[in-house]
Amino acid sequence: MHQLLIQFAVSTLMVLLCVTIHGLGLFNLSRVMRSEAAVERLRHIRALSRRGALFTLTIVLAMFMLHGLEIWAFALAYWAIGAVAGFEDSLYFSTISYSTVGYNDTHILPRWRLLGAFESILGVFLLGWSTAFFFRMLGRIEAH
Repeated sequence: MHQLLIQFAVSTLMVLLCVTIHGLGLFNLSRVMRSEAAVERLRHIRALSRRGALFTLTIVLAMFMLHGLEIWAFALAYWAIGAVAGFEDSLYFSTISYSTVGYNDTHILPRWRLLGAFESILGVFLLGWSTAFFFRMLGRIEAH
């Protein structure tokens, strides 16, 4: 029971950390895209132009960086608590968990499997949040 509570506590801290990273990242990206100069530029961008492609690429890369930070945060946590042997394996396990590919949980110690499950649930949520944000941003140039 004690280990279960520890897993819930660590999982909760990781969820709070990653949701904060993601929320602040998307907020700041949105803020940059909403500045007066950016809004004026967006009015003159056609979706299928070089500038439209650059706009899309910038958003995609920024979101990819956010997800990367979150994956690395979990990898560091797995490695720090000794849940997965070695940092490379921790990063691999975090990536397959976050993306919900989740081949198996033989990489993680059984007493920490719940943390991997929490990462998978969080990954689904944050990937969905990013998808919604991405389509909202693309909608700004779609009509022009």
